[in-house]
Amino acid sequence: MYGISSEPHSLASEAEEAWGTDISIIGDPHHEVRKDVKARDWLDVFYNENAGHLRDQSWASHPNGYFQPAVIAVDKTGRILYRWRLVPDRSNMNGAGARPESGYIWDRMQKAMSSKVDVELDKKPVMTEKDPPWILALLLFLANGWFIRPKAFPMSRDGKEGGFTQVRKALYRIGGFFAAWVLALIFLPFSWVGIAALVWLAIITPGVMELNSQFQTEKDPD
Repeated sequence: MYGISSEPHSLASEAEEAWGTDISIIGDPHHEVRKDVKARDWLDVFYNENAGHLRDQSWASHPNGYFQPAVIAVDKTGRILYRWRLVPDRSNMNGAGARPESGYIWDRMQKAMSSKVDVELDKKPVMTEKDPPWILALLLFLANGWFIRPKAFPMSRDGKEGGFTQVRKALYRIGGFFAAWVLALIFLPFSWVGIAALVWLAIITPGVMELNSQFQTEKDPD
C-alpha cells in the first residue's frame, strides 16, 4: 500500500515521518504516477493547476498542480478491486472535505475479489462525515484571515500549528465575530452598525471573489 503525493518526495517523506503513517508516501511532483495510472485506464485522478493557495505558498510546493483525493486498489493480475476519485466543488470544500470510510473500501475490495471483471468507478461511497455547507467553508476561510481576506489552512509543519488546529480556532473566531455584531446592534445606533457592515463587505469582497474563482462548480463529468 502506498500514498502518492503531488509534493516533492522530500516533503512527502517529511510528512510520512511527522505523521507516523503506516504506509510509504511517494512524492510525484511531475505527475508520473498519475499519468501512468491514467494511461493504464485504471483511474483518471483529478488535479488542479497551482492556483496559489490564496497567495500563501509558504507551506506547499506543487510545480505541476496538486492531486485531488483518489483511491485505486489493484490485485497482482492488474484487476481493479476498487476505484474512487474526488472532483472538487463547493459541496466538498473544493476537495478539503470528507473521504470514503476505510472499512467501507475494504468491504468493497473483499466483494470484488470474487469477481473476474474490473469494478466501476465508485461515485457514491460511504464517507467519514458530512461535508459542511459552502457558506460555513467560506466563513472558515475568512476567519482564518481574521475576517479581512480569506486565508488557506496550511498543514502542520516544523512544529507549527496547522490543519485541524487552525480550523478549530477559526470556529471560535466565527462565534466571537457574530457575538461582536450582536453586541454592536444592541449598544450602538443601527446606522453606525449598518455603515460598518457595508465597509466590511467592501473590504472582504475582493478576497471572496478570488476564493470563489478558485472553487469549482462543475460536478464529476464521468
